[in-house]
Amino acid sequence: MSQRIVIDSLAFAREGGLLQGELPVASLTRVLDLLVDSTGRLSYRVQGQMGPRNRPQLMLQLDGVLSVCCQRCLEGIDYPVRVRSLLELVKDEEELTQEEIEDDSKDFLTAQKELDVVELIEDEVILDLPPAPRHESCTLPEAGRQAEKVSPFSVLKGLKGKVQ
Repeated sequence: MSQRIVIDSLAFAREGGLLQGELPVASLTRVLDLLVDSTGRLSYRVQGQMGPRNRPQLMLQLDGVLSVCCQRCLEGIDYPVRVRSLLELVKDEEELTQEEIEDDSKDFLTAQKELDVVELIEDEVILDLPPAPRHESCTLPEAGRQAEKVSPFSVLKGLKGKVQ
């Protein structure tokens, strides 16, 4: 069962709250299917603050190493996680202007009385992982085998000349 850390996001931001610690990778249940190995830990830091236009914000920092699967050779790759996200809290999406919605430089999060920080961390890790991780240089799993190709017509070759 995964660990739960719950905060009131608006109160946390207004009060300048700070949460930091480490989470075992094995506790990130939604991320496990994307990994080769569930050992290790991710360190996190969540800082509440007030931003421009007096909007509450959460600054999220994640650091660690995850072992993802190379899509070419199917071996593990150590993927360094270094996430720095600034999330502006909004009461609902209707509060945002069209320009803010289209601005990719900002991330918005709907304020919640019970925001699960571990779920937020999992979301940020999933967004950070590469869609198709690959080593810079590796070989296909079958490239090491020197199997002789057998022609599907080789059986017909033996029948040639035996027609009655």
